Amino acid sequence: MSIINAYDDSTEEILKPSHLTQPIPGFPEIAVAAFQQGAVDALISSGQTEIIGELRAGCRIPIYKTRRDGTGGARGIAVYRTPLGGSVAAAMMEEVIVKGARKLIFFGSCGVLDGALAAGRVIVPSEAYRDEGTSYHYAPDGDWIEVETHGRLEEILADIGVNYVSGRVWTTDALYRETRGNVQKRKDAGCIAVDMECASIAAVSRFRGAPAYQFLYAEDSLDGQDWDRRTMDNVAPDAHERYMNLALEIAARV
Repeated sequence: MSIINAYDDSTEEILKPSHLTQPIPGFPEIAVAAFQQGAVDALISSGQTEIIGELRAGCRIPIYKTRRDGTGGARGIAVYRTPLGGSVAAAMMEEVIVKGARKLIFFGSCGVLDGALAAGRVIVPSEAYRDEGTSYHYAPDGDWIEVETHGRLEEILADIGVNYVSGRVWTTDALYRETRGNVQKRKDAGCIAVDMECASIAAVSRFRGAPAYQFLYAEDSLDGQDWDRRTMDNVAPDAHERYMNLALEIAARV
């Protein structure tokens, strides 16, 4: 059986996220998940957080709560650093939903397939090419999966005056096998960026009925004869703070 035939909606999973984690009374209904520790550190340094729980993915991952600028109502907003990769991001998402989250905002860096997209440019994925494994366990087979919240996120970004671009992205879990031939195929199909989680998150979101809003920001570029590192692993602390603030602003409006 191929991975594309892995979707099974007729029988229950044996190991459920509720077996390993439990609801937390008063847990925020909105959670923000950052893929870069620098963004979480920027929030911690503001002094407006408290630890309300943890996740475990080979290590302990604190879950913070913030009421920054009064967002999130009485319950505040949950914030955690999610590991890289679709499978682990999906698993942590499952556990956060069990804990009480009903909507989630994900943000992190990506590589661009269009060199005209400057480093730092905000990107809203509209569809993801499913070149990973996790999404096939949550959604029927197909090359693409729509990010169902992208329209609302575009409205929010336009309303707050954020310059962004939307388009298809390529989700792959083979970071070091983004070959020239596959890059060109994805570009020909309309992809403007490559990431490791978007398709997986979109599939879990649809399957669990928990809206997940995703934005990316451009770092390295694969659009050229040679790989261009640009700002990869060298994002300034104030930029991390801006991305976190943007995520919290989105959380206040979803």
